[in-house]
Amino acid sequence: MSDSDFSHLPLSAAMLHNLQELGFNSMTPVQAESLPHILDNLDVIAQAKTGSGKTAAFGIGLISKLDVTKFRVQSLVLCPTRELADQVAKELRRLARATHNVKILTLCGGVPFGPQYGSLLHGAHIIVGTPGRILKHLGKKNLSLKDLDTLVLDEADRMLDMGFIDDIDEIISKMPEERQTLLFSATYPKKILNLSATIQNEAVSIQTVSAEPANKITEYFYQVPKSEKLSVLIKTIAHHNPGNTLVFCNTKIEAQNVAEELHDAGIDAQPLHGDLEQIERTDVLVQFANNSCSVLVATDVAARGIDIKELEMVINYDVPLTRAVYTHRIGRTGRAGKEGIAVTLFTDSEAREVEEEYRHEVRRFEAVDSLAEVENFTLTPPNSTLVIEAGKKHKMRPGDILGALTGQKGIAGKYVGKIDVYDRQSYVAIDSSVIDKAHKLLKHGRIKGRTFPVWVFGESTQVNPVNVWETIALNSKKM
Repeated sequence: MSDSDFSHLPLSAAMLHNLQELGFNSMTPVQAESLPHILDNLDVIAQAKTGSGKTAAFGIGLISKLDVTKFRVQSLVLCPTRELADQVAKELRRLARATHNVKILTLCGGVPFGPQYGSLLHGAHIIVGTPGRILKHLGKKNLSLKDLDTLVLDEADRMLDMGFIDDIDEIISKMPEERQTLLFSATYPKKILNLSATIQNEAVSIQTVSAEPANKITEYFYQVPKSEKLSVLIKTIAHHNPGNTLVFCNTKIEAQNVAEELHDAGIDAQPLHGDLEQIERTDVLVQFANNSCSVLVATDVAARGIDIKELEMVINYDVPLTRAVYTHRIGRTGRAGKEGIAVTLFTDSEAREVEEEYRHEVRRFEAVDSLAEVENFTLTPPNSTLVIEAGKKHKMRPGDILGALTGQKGIAGKYVGKIDVYDRQSYVAIDSSVIDKAHKLLKHGRIKGRTFPVWVFGESTQVNPVNVWETIALNSKKM
């Protein structure tokens, strides 16, 4: 038994077995340093970068402490964005598989308020959400934190950067002073230390960034005339020809425009920014994660919470506003032992500032001419995405969908990719070569003995999900 083994911790046999099934064979540095203190009910402030295993660190602690017989909110996890909250909630549900009757509820803005209120009426053990929506439910007396045992602030530095400090203070005023508070941040600026001093009690400080393996990233910088930025962006993608690319812009308008320009140039690209409705954001993220979209063009805020384990390239179409933002951006590639590429385009007017900030380190400043010319370059994804208008609310499971696709006269299992099941919709990645057959199978066949509306992303005949569920709700009332 080693110190990096979960088995030396005071965890239940069921939790240890589940961790083994999930592939948690040994602890990451942040888990090894923080979990003993978390399980000992101490406050912790931890510095750990994205992808370090911090969600499992606090998640194992939260679930191990739960008293499922008491149906009250015992833990609250605050996240800066909806995407990160969804990602955290999904990981917590995986970690809680061996603990019966655990209810984990996500409360974020951008989705209807009513269904969240309905879910709260049925109670929950763990709430994961964004500060604004949590505060709204507290204000309407839909949510009570009077019995809270543990508060987690995930990516606390980003929450403060986004101006959530007043919301956080008000939320904390609604919970008991006697509680465990866990604060996780990728950086340790003074404002984070001030926050810790205000809301934590003798917190154990943990910094594992130096112990975490560095991402394997080759960084390129290209000086580009402003009028040629888009053509050089296309040239960069063509030269490296990655399986997937995340392009960062500094504004929502820029992200939208760049995505449209890339699409018009024959490169499959979609935008991700704050002006999109939640269902649109989910659609985009699902397609990017399941290889149905090759290029995602995003703003920094919208990209928080994106969890793509094998992202091949990051491109800074706009120079990051700060060094910390640069680190956050490129840290999304080169993970888990894979090699990644990070490209930054800077204009003539930005040259002096960029060179002073970055050239002294081991980075490659190269001429645009070094990028290979690729004539008539286009980029299409290997997969397409089927959308099924049914999800967890209909007891839908990934195995049900896989069975319907690969049964008698179906398609081979090798053509079916990632399956994501949400509350009312399910998304299935299908190899584009057999998408028509897969669509017909589900459209004219049955899943769990029932038929559901099914459509393919990008087709003009796709269903409007809102109208579908308004019709179903109306029919239910008539029954």
